[in-house]
Amino acid sequence: MYTSLAEAIADAEAQRKSLAQVALEIESRDQGRSVEDIRAALHRALEVMRHAIEQGLTGDLRATSGLVGGDAAKLRHGAAGPLAGTVFREVLMRALAVQEVNAAMGVIVAAPTAGGAGVLPGVLLGLATKHRLTDDQLVDALATAGLIGAVVAHRASLSGAEGGCQAETGAAAGMAAGAATQMLGGSPKQVGFAVALAQQGTLGLVCDPLGGLVELPCVFRNATGAAIAMAAIEMALAGIEFAIPADEVIDTMGEIGREMDVRYRETAGGGLAATPTGRRLAKERLTQIKRA
Repeated sequence: MYTSLAEAIADAEAQRKSLAQVALEIESRDQGRSVEDIRAALHRALEVMRHAIEQGLTGDLRATSGLVGGDAAKLRHGAAGPLAGTVFREVLMRALAVQEVNAAMGVIVAAPTAGGAGVLPGVLLGLATKHRLTDDQLVDALATAGLIGAVVAHRASLSGAEGGCQAETGAAAGMAAGAATQMLGGSPKQVGFAVALAQQGTLGLVCDPLGGLVELPCVFRNATGAAIAMAAIEMALAGIEFAIPADEVIDTMGEIGREMDVRYRETAGGGLAATPTGRRLAKERLTQIKRA
């Protein structure tokens, strides 16, 4: 697999192919599997994502702790806000829905991790519904997202325990931004700019789950990550370029993660987890879980 987005973009341009095509071809070569077999696996992942969204939007799910649940349905059926009737709201509610399924111990696709799993399906399926795109186009987008995630994993990290939430929700935002930019007709270079624009907006994002549970603020950070991805997509498709290459933005994320205080790397020792209310809620909910 590629270890540099710049290299993948150069190959795609030289071969007059999409990033999805070059990603699938090199994955086929590396794994010794046919492109058709890999696409079939991505189709199955897409169905899991779709089911998680449907399940989360019912509003019936609650985390064992009681901290989160039912909020995706509020965006679907609740009072109209400034984004009512827009694809932006559709994306946000889908991102929340997947994370509420995750918090309730349902089945999701780690994209790239469980903690950031709502961003990619929220963005891709929200936009695909709006633009009436096919499942084959969504599978191409997932292949591109996988390429981006592999580069982030190689150059930095996808672990909140290692790099903070910038390595989970932040990486997910970059994956979603790049994949959706391609899905909506963007060039390989525009995909790279979308990744850079999304990930620069999440640099330094800490991982501070209350009680160590992947619930609060994790669920809501997925909606934030999806919003950042949408901003990056809009800018990239408009022709806006980011001066720092995506690979260098990813490298910077890795550097920041290595320097980040351990309190902000999934230990629940800092950030929102260490606020008076955060500590109280964590104590109450963890006690409740143990009793259950």
